[in-house]
Amino acid sequence: MKMPSYFNLPALDVSVAFPQATPASNFPPCASDYFHFNDLLKPEEQAVRNKVRECMEKEIAPIMTEYWEKAEFPFHVIPKFAALRIAGGTIKGYGCPGLSITGSAVATAEVARVDASCSTFYLVHSSLAMLTIALCGSEAQKQKYLPSLAQMKTIACWVGGGWILDGQKRWIGNSTFADLLVIFARNTTTNQINGYLKERKQFGAPLAAFQISQQKLVQMLGNIQAMILVGWRLCKLYESGKMTPGHASLGKSWITLRARETAALGRELLGGNGILADFLVAKAFCDIEPIYTFEGTYDINTLVTGREVTGFASFKSVAQKSRL
Repeated sequence: MKMPSYFNLPALDVSVAFPQATPASNFPPCASDYFHFNDLLKPEEQAVRNKVRECMEKEIAPIMTEYWEKAEFPFHVIPKFAALRIAGGTIKGYGCPGLSITGSAVATAEVARVDASCSTFYLVHSSLAMLTIALCGSEAQKQKYLPSLAQMKTIACWVGGGWILDGQKRWIGNSTFADLLVIFARNTTTNQINGYLKERKQFGAPLAAFQISQQKLVQMLGNIQAMILVGWRLCKLYESGKMTPGHASLGKSWITLRARETAALGRELLGGNGILADFLVAKAFCDIEPIYTFEGTYDINTLVTGREVTGFASFKSVAQKSRL
């Protein structure tokens, strides 16, 4: 009797094979604000957080895994983003929301909590592109571009006129579908795991009852509290004009390092299921890797802070004269 080919078998239906598992379409509620960070927010910042959270959980969470696995972007949700009126973040006027630094950061965090791809799309459009125009553009350029960008009728990307551009650039967020490209050029002539752990049992007891599981959960929870508070403090330093490049680099490098560790611990807690998209952790595990690397790798960011605290630039060998 000829056995059926393994490759012709239907895909595994996790809901049948593991019925007590939480499917990815049921995004877990936020249960990580252990130190009541929400109490530090102003009422208007809490309102921004709530509306973004509601939209992300309702509109994005049910579809994000499908689009992630297909390596596609859910363009049909852009009008939902536009309706939130957060594009432009802290920019005042020109149809932009004029959020506080903290309010803008909270909005971004709520997007990233559900889907890092959407938060990258939002940050490139709102911060890298729109903020560049707001800070460096002429009044005519602001009037021409910012209102449409704020409504997300035009989508922007950031690359990094009347000039010949002969360089190359990879990893340009939003570039494949952007309507507007903001380009920087150099003039060369001038040189949720809890539910799963409670449901699944080993040796007659829930996984959450084991000491090692609780230890990892608490380590993850502690990481999250610390990351939130470091980010909040950076917002306040920026608002007061006291934030330095070293502050920003330490925050970015340390937070992404801890986020990487937290995602890895979550994957360990789920065992083999931790590598399946159905349980969300695998996606979070993959999502944090580019964030750990882009906008300055972990190593480069540590060197930026190191230069600030020691007075020595270690970007080049001692034998060469540093330009920094």
